[in-house]
This record gives sequence, structure tokens and C-alpha cells, in this order.
Amino acid sequence: MILPHGSLSLSSLEEQWLQPGMKGLPITAPLRQGAIGVQGWNVLHGDTGFPVGVLKLRALEHNLAWMRDFCARHGVLLAPHGKTTMCPQLFGAQLAHGAWGITLATVPQVQVAHRFGVRRVLLANQPVARSDIRALLQLLHDDPDFECSVLTDALAGVARLAEEVAQRSLARPLPVLVELGLQGKRSGCRTPEQALTVARAVAGAPGLALAGFEGYEGLLVSDDREADLRAVGAFVDQLCGLVLEADDEGLFTGSTILVSAGGSTYFDLVARGLGSLHGLSRPLQPVLRSGCYVTSDHGLYHDALAELDARAGYAAGQGLRPALEIWSVVQSRPEADLAILGMGKRDASHDAGLPLPLLMHRPGPGSPQALAPGCAIVKMNDQHAYLRLPEGPLREGLAVGDLVGCGISHPCTTFDRWPLLLAVDDDYLVRGACNTFF
Repeated sequence: MILPHGSLSLSSLEEQWLQPGMKGLPITAPLRQGAIGVQGWNVLHGDTGFPVGVLKLRALEHNLAWMRDFCARHGVLLAPHGKTTMCPQLFGAQLAHGAWGITLATVPQVQVAHRFGVRRVLLANQPVARSDIRALLQLLHDDPDFECSVLTDALAGVARLAEEVAQRSLARPLPVLVELGLQGKRSGCRTPEQALTVARAVAGAPGLALAGFEGYEGLLVSDDREADLRAVGAFVDQLCGLVLEADDEGLFTGSTILVSAGGSTYFDLVARGLGSLHGLSRPLQPVLRSGCYVTSDHGLYHDALAELDARAGYAAGQGLRPALEIWSVVQSRPEADLAILGMGKRDASHDAGLPLPLLMHRPGPGSPQALAPGCAIVKMNDQHAYLRLPEGPLREGLAVGDLVGCGISHPCTTFDRWPLLLAVDDDYLVRGACNTFF
């Protein structure tokens, strides 16, 4: 089991009482969460509620170890993006496998992570609302040993941060990373010159400290993969150039310099690029923020990760493995080539591709059967999925009450649909549960 129990907060999750109505659980009376793993439930036997979201433990353990070894091999640190899962148990497992910290997207997410024992956070967003800035500064004031770096991309943002910090008594300056962005994309300075101007303002603002520079190359995705790879390389080079220029100007005052990038598609290129940065006045902390690696997926990242494996020299099957599946029941067979599944947009991501039907099983002992090529989810409603069946025996063999297991595309927007996911072994025996906080 990868589910850690060392923290009081994590232990408290095991002690909480789950009520009837929790998605995926078959309970009719309250059940202590820590007792889930001793119920003997098996998804394939139909013991759980349906639909049910499952995390496959062996794949999770493989991915955690794989990324730990990848970072060690490339000499980079890892602060996986916690917004992917917002799961304290997975945060704990990632930290136990060597993660330097956890990346988060909002101040409430930072508060959740802190509550469950995370001690170092990179807030990969710009706190702008006064209420958010004040909540973050209050947390840093109340827990001086907690570390949190934030982003900015504008002089106005620097001014807001400095104004609020001036009204608080913090143990040390607030670490700020200047964000380099991309033309036409989301936040971030549009040119290196703008980024240096903002960096100078951070360095000169009382109560703030320029910690480094940050960017997100994951937005460089088009139909021309070769062009994307060149663009990613150029973007990482710009980030490295900013670090060198700021260091030459003496803008860094801390003991280290932080530079961070790395989505879940091109993080190998980022690791190589950041690893080439040398000749600085103080030690460099190159930080990857890839979040989806922990479960990977069957869609959005699948092909890109196969290409990453080839670039990085990994043999087939050695790379990251999909660990997240949604299982549901065939509710209806209204047409010969159509099965209606009891899962929908409330249960699985659909923003970057519909779920991918993988397996079928008639409830009871035995192993699931791979679905025939040509099976596809073609549409989803809130609570239903339309499974189109190709010509062949499956049209006669798939019956109402059968179970269908689907892979997903884009784990970030599947996790937020499940307050509780069941952790299963390779035989789909339920070993425990993971909570999410969205």
C-alpha cells in the first residue's frame, strides 16, 4: 500500500465516518474510512457502488518510483502540481518518494495542503485578490517554518503583494517568482524584457524577495509536433537566459535560485534545458511541476508520453502507466450497436477527449476481458455514456448488468468529480481509499 498514515491529519481521514450516499460506496450505514480495506469488496464482483472511480496501486507505485528516478537521473527537483489530484494521501506518497514540495493553483488549495502536513508549496499562480493575499500571509505568519513561493507578472501585482506584506510581520521576505508567458496564452510576461522589469521591481520591494523565474511550456501544443519541440526548447532557453541576466544584475539575495517549468507532456525537454544552466552566483534549484504523471492516462498524455519514452531511451512498458479507471454498469441495450453506461460527465473528464472503453466483465469471479477494437464512447450526458459497439459477437454478448471499465483522458478533470476514490490491487480487490478536496 502507498497510502501513508504518519500524519495526524491523514490519520484523521481514516478515522472519519463515511455516510450512505458517498459515490462508489455500497454502504447503507455509516462506515469508518479505515475499515474500507477490510470489507473484502471487489469491483469485478459488483461489490462496490457504481459508477466507481479506482486507483490501481501497482501502477501508482510504479509511477511514483519512475518519476523519482527520472528526476535523480536529470538532476532536477520535483514539486508535482497538486491541483491534479487534490488528494492528501497522494501528496504524502509523492513527498515520501522524494518530491521537494507540492505545486498548487489557489490559496485555498495551499491551505488544504498545509492542513495535511505539506511543508513546502509553490503557488503557480498570482495571488491578486486582497482576501487571498491576506489569507496566505496569515498562514505564513502563523507558521513561520512553512515555505510558500508565489508568482507575479506585472508591476501592479508586485505593488499589491508589497502593500499587503508591509502590513504583516513575517519571519522572512515573501519569495516571488516572475512568470514568463507566451503570446496569446494565459498569464506571464510576454517578453524577457518585461520579465526583467518586473524582477527588478520584486527585488526592490520591501518584504519581497526575487526567488527566481517560472514558466509553463505545456501550452505549446499544436498539430505540428516538431514545431512544438522547437518552441519548447526556445522557451526554456528564454527562462534560463532570464536567470543568468538577473543573476548578473545581482537581483537574487536568497541562498539559492529557483527556476521552474514542466507540464506533463514535455517535462524531459524541460529537465534537460534547466539542467544545462550553470555559472550562477549561488546554487540553482531547477523544479519540475508535472502533476499528471502520478496516474498518467489513456488519452491526452498517452501518445505524448510514448514519444517522451523514445526521446529518453526508455523501452516499451517501462514508462508511466495509467492508474485511474472509471467502472460502471451497462444500464440499457436500446439498439444493437449501442450500450448505455451508468456514468457520465459527472464522473469522468470530457474536456480533452471522451473516456476510452477498455474492459468488460460479468460480475463475479475471473478476470476482465478486453473490449473489441472499435468500441468507443461517442457521447456523454450528465449521468450516461453512449458506448458504440462494432460488428461482432460483443453486440450479442454485452448484457444489461455487465461492468465496463474505462480509461480517461486528462486526469485533472476526473479527480474533481470524486470526493473518494477506491485504491485497488491488480485483481480489483479494494485495499483502501483516497480523498480529494476540491
